[in-house]
Amino acid sequence: MDSTAALGLRMSALFPPATSVAEVVEWFGAMQAQDVSSGLWSFGARLPGFTLADVEAAVERREAVRTWPMRGTVHFVPPADVHWMLELMGSRALAGAAKRRESLGLSQAEADRAVDILGTALAGGGRLTRAQCLSALAEKGVETGGQRGYHLLWYASQRGVTVIGPHIGKEQSFVLLDEWVPSPRRPSREEALALIAQRYFQSHGPATRKDFAGWTGLTMTDCKTGIAAATLETVDVNGIEMLVAPGGADQPGADWLALPGFDEYMLGYKDRSLMATPEQIAAIIPGGNGVFQSTLVRRGRVVATWKRAITAKGVTVTVNPLVSFTAKDRRAADDALAVYASYLGLPLTVKNP
Repeated sequence: MDSTAALGLRMSALFPPATSVAEVVEWFGAMQAQDVSSGLWSFGARLPGFTLADVEAAVERREAVRTWPMRGTVHFVPPADVHWMLELMGSRALAGAAKRRESLGLSQAEADRAVDILGTALAGGGRLTRAQCLSALAEKGVETGGQRGYHLLWYASQRGVTVIGPHIGKEQSFVLLDEWVPSPRRPSREEALALIAQRYFQSHGPATRKDFAGWTGLTMTDCKTGIAAATLETVDVNGIEMLVAPGGADQPGADWLALPGFDEYMLGYKDRSLMATPEQIAAIIPGGNGVFQSTLVRRGRVVATWKRAITAKGVTVTVNPLVSFTAKDRRAADDALAVYASYLGLPLTVKNP
């Protein structure tokens, strides 16, 4: 059993073909997006025929926004859900911010003043690049050197004042959350726990309770509350109790997929044994440094990593097989990578060692 159908990577009764970025992110609730290029391709991989320009246009239309909703990590989320996600899950990361500020030599007062400065600078529909935000802080006497600037931008978003806007050129931008999302959803805490549990297991199942806790950063007590209120089924996978949404068991896996490194396929689980062996995981995350390599997946299992080089003339992909490849496998890998090249709108060259 694998999760590629639930993950929206194969057409199935569980996840009918999505027709928009909004539909995909609503299905997931939150999608890994700390690397924006990976995050955009995560949508493209689930929206056949969509190009990078199509996905970027959808983000510009506010079908999905990037922020730090949980674990202090950037995700794409449905705009209307940002407020309650920050209150439910982001608050746990915010609670630990004091220790980080101390290590950076920042006081609570300085951090709060920085939030006020950014709020004023962005008011009235403003949209500033990261560099412009830091300049606005510096002009008011707030030191942003080292990691202080990043922390203050993160803190303003965790406070629910700002949210990451679409890129301006190659640079991250910021906007005011309440202006960008004027009509947020406001579920009760109990409703929010049930909603995030439902979305997680429908989009990642089969998965364990520990996977859910690791993904959300919630306490096990809150996880149990959410799971109990959601509509889920228990299944046995290799002797391990896992949860799925109704109809999510025994869905067929996709034959071949070319996925970004930072995708819910790998990042959405604590236990990745259904996707790869320990040796393969070591190759996917070299040195255990948290930087995931892009993967080629065959019927739910990783079989290779890949790296890209993009120029105006095309995209060149170097494949690093993690299992023995036959000539048929190489052709199938080329076909999977051709989908990515089509998304970029560029000719493809594949290099195999």
